[in-house]
Amino acid sequence: MPVRLLDLEPAAHDEEQEIVSGLGHDPKQISPKYFYDETGSQLFEEICEQPEYYPTRTEIGIMRDHVETIAGLIGPDASIIEFGSGSSVKTRFLLGHVPDLAAYVPVDISREHLVSAADTLAADFDAVEVLPVCADFTQPFDLPVPSRMPARNIVYFPGSTIGNFSQRQAMDLLRVMRAQAKDDGALLIGVDLEKPKDVLERAYNDAAGVTAEFNLNLLTRLNRDHGATFELDAFEHSAIYDEEHRRIEMRLISLESQKVDVAGQRFDFDNGEYIVTEHSHKYTLDRFASMAADAGFAQQCCWTDADNLFSVQYLTAA
Repeated sequence: MPVRLLDLEPAAHDEEQEIVSGLGHDPKQISPKYFYDETGSQLFEEICEQPEYYPTRTEIGIMRDHVETIAGLIGPDASIIEFGSGSSVKTRFLLGHVPDLAAYVPVDISREHLVSAADTLAADFDAVEVLPVCADFTQPFDLPVPSRMPARNIVYFPGSTIGNFSQRQAMDLLRVMRAQAKDDGALLIGVDLEKPKDVLERAYNDAAGVTAEFNLNLLTRLNRDHGATFELDAFEHSAIYDEEHRRIEMRLISLESQKVDVAGQRFDFDNGEYIVTEHSHKYTLDRFASMAADAGFAQQCCWTDADNLFSVQYLTAA
């Protein structure tokens, strides 16, 4: 079936307001959603292949082991709405097993990468109507109308991306998901679990330096899209585990005192000052179930790997 894009991408002016506001904080910060231009999306796929980065291969293993059960829970005539779809690698397990799927709706902020992945999936699964939406999925957004009305909406959010949000932000996002799932729908989500500090820090500081390149590409994007004057050689990547807040904190550290222009405004950086570019919170099963319940979801099934590194959870609209 031909792909029909619903383009709801935020205006550049709105992005610039958000970026400038974040750089005015102490410490400075930029939302991780700005990682994902076409280059950033490709680099993230490379990160997923690094030996230190356990989440992707562990989640795929869980999906392989339990995809028949998951497909049975989803049932026929469903619409799968994937938040932050990227290349939709894990989605192939679902599209190949869920019976008589009404539609697949990938939602992503990176338009070029979204369209490319949607075209590929539409070609490979010609019986499934693929309806990509270019949008900031952290805010309420309109869904396209499929040719065949689905019996239920299944929101799919793999890859532990929920960990990139603070607890308040995660609650807000879960409520957006609850609204899209509607009363008879569900949420299928990947949630990274708490584990030793050394395992976590290795995962976000791979030896090949792909995560560092991914992090620094954010500055390249700001230079290209928002008139910024970042010198990439004047910053370095760092990722540390904050045990108090149970999260990885990814940073871009200034290697010298410098001034940088962004969207027509100037920002001073001291030597050693950093921009926080991502948090990746880790959860216990009970803590996440409690947060999801507050957003209107009830945990029905939960699957983990043998080492309890990662979980895939199926939550119904309560």
